[in-house]
Amino acid sequence: MFEKILIANRGEIALRILRACRELGIKTVTVHSEADRDAKYVKLSDESVCIGPAPSTQSYLNIPAVISAAEVTDAEAVHPGYGFLSENADFAERVQQSGFVFIGPRPETIRLMGDKVSAKHAMKEAGVPCVPGSEGALPDEPKEIIAIAKKIGYPIIIKAAGGGGGRGMRVVHTEAALITSVNMTKQEAQSAFGNPVVYMEKYLEKPRHVEFQILSDEHGNAVYLGERDCSLQRRHQKIIEEAPAPGLSQKIREKIGERCAEACRKINYRGAGTFEFLYENNEFYFIEMNTRLQVEHPVTEFITGIDIVQQQIKIACGEKLPFKQKDIVFKGHAIECRINAEDPYTFLPSPGKVTTFHMPGGPGVRVDTHTYAGYTVPSNYDSMIGKLITYGDTRDQAIARMRVALSEMVVEGIKTNIPLHNDLMADLAFNNGGVSIHYLEKKLGIQKK
Repeated sequence: MFEKILIANRGEIALRILRACRELGIKTVTVHSEADRDAKYVKLSDESVCIGPAPSTQSYLNIPAVISAAEVTDAEAVHPGYGFLSENADFAERVQQSGFVFIGPRPETIRLMGDKVSAKHAMKEAGVPCVPGSEGALPDEPKEIIAIAKKIGYPIIIKAAGGGGGRGMRVVHTEAALITSVNMTKQEAQSAFGNPVVYMEKYLEKPRHVEFQILSDEHGNAVYLGERDCSLQRRHQKIIEEAPAPGLSQKIREKIGERCAEACRKINYRGAGTFEFLYENNEFYFIEMNTRLQVEHPVTEFITGIDIVQQQIKIACGEKLPFKQKDIVFKGHAIECRINAEDPYTFLPSPGKVTTFHMPGGPGVRVDTHTYAGYTVPSNYDSMIGKLITYGDTRDQAIARMRVALSEMVVEGIKTNIPLHNDLMADLAFNNGGVSIHYLEKKLGIQKK
């Protein structure tokens, strides 16, 4: 086992990784920007290194600074968390070249799955169902693009090959708008990702977002840890996640889960990962793979009893998975609400000092947060200040516990999206289960009128 790990991230996930390390008896190094000097995880870690000023480009995205911090503290491995450099193949490569272990997949795997075109091709070869679309990147010739769209059938969606986080996408309903939309998406892709390549897929009208969590070691063993439904989204950003997905049969779960595990074996995947699908009319369509830890991993931990972060560390250390698929039992239901420092309906960020912070408790309640009374939420980063997760024997019990937990949670001094979560926990369609990825935006549109 490693003796010391550097945590190359911030916020609640830095604290989550730190706690996993402490349980395993591993010393920790946290890196931080000047804005995060007083963060809880910085105070709790064995060592900390300031790697730059507040802007993330000068700190958390500064690869030389992160590598230097690992060198001066004699860390053995680097855990990237999620976001920032977690899916940056160049960073993973630099970590390895500098003599450290990257807690995640190999750089070549990150590159393969980071490009949506090559990822889709790899998944097709592995037998994972994909959304009907162009065979690879779109050609430059307009007539060929029009022909591809006709074959797929409108509406279609244009996507950047190097995209992510909901950016680099454009829905097209008519042939008249097609070529202009393709050119605009190419320009956006070049500007945002440094890669102008785009591809085309069938646009599904009312799909759900269902994703499968996997763990895979370097010895050829891979398992799936069930699925999560993350359909309550705004602008492709998840707000509520749950496991298992409502209404999904065990037969379908096993079929898709095993295909994901088999795909991991075929591409020699190492670590934790997530296969994201659109799910409509009992059909799954692969959209992308996240080669990192997900924000919503706690709901899977609740229903399986498996610590995903500790498994990441053990896999990176060369250990074999301690269980086989038949050993994994799915029990109960879990729901996660992302608590953001923002206006609950306009979604404008609300940084500032937290004057009062009271966390809820009780059976089946977990709070992952780095926030405390007196903490100042910086304006430089993502607005998420914590995650509230509840677990129950049934979905109804998990929802009931979430209602109670939200009513107990007090955050003053800044605005949060807790009122929105209260509304959603009382929403009839959500309570029935199975809403589409467009449901929340339509609901918010109605509320604004």
